[in-house]
Amino acid sequence: MFLAVIEALIFDMDGVLIDSMKQHAIAWKIAFIEVGIGVNERDIFSLEGENDTGIVKNILCMNKDSCCEPEYLFTTVPARKHELFDRDRVTMFKDMDLCLSSLKSRFKLAVVSGSDRITVETMIDRYFPQIFDIIVSGDDTTNGKPASDPYDKAVEILRTEKENCVVIENAILGVMSAKNAGIFTVGLPTYLDRKELEHADIVLKDHSELFRFLELLMRI
Repeated sequence: MFLAVIEALIFDMDGVLIDSMKQHAIAWKIAFIEVGIGVNERDIFSLEGENDTGIVKNILCMNKDSCCEPEYLFTTVPARKHELFDRDRVTMFKDMDLCLSSLKSRFKLAVVSGSDRITVETMIDRYFPQIFDIIVSGDDTTNGKPASDPYDKAVEILRTEKENCVVIENAILGVMSAKNAGIFTVGLPTYLDRKELEHADIVLKDHSELFRFLELLMRI
């Protein structure tokens, strides 16, 4: 499967490490409704992995009749979304902390998320303290997923090569981002059908299969 030695594992956060997308979708939906823009939660799920700017830009493209100034929306809507996001309803996927603790003895570990840095650091500190070597948040690159920038930045900070990395992603835009960066990508269809992640190098069934895959990597 791999021609090079795997040195680093790079994880998306929402939908891979923690079960949080429902809370993100609710917060975005309310924030947009408050400025007169109607969206449904599926719209937000389809944009999972994008940073705040990218989400607002895409929703505006879907709602061209909005009378609000774009500059106002790019600041007001994300700020309101962060206020509404209910972190206390977010949960860690079962045994993910134990899995990562085991992996840390063998690999460099990174998080690449489209969420803002405060949210990412809060969640990582809560559930996975002192586990990850680096974090790249949605605030850290101008272009979010599906552009390659977030994963390019992670590889650069990790001081490794792309062929020595594996990405675990659950979002369509995240898979596109990792593939655009030229990194072997594992698709995890937490909230989607497996077919929607078909551009990944392999698509697993669920977290149980992910744990078995990661255990296999430990043995290579």
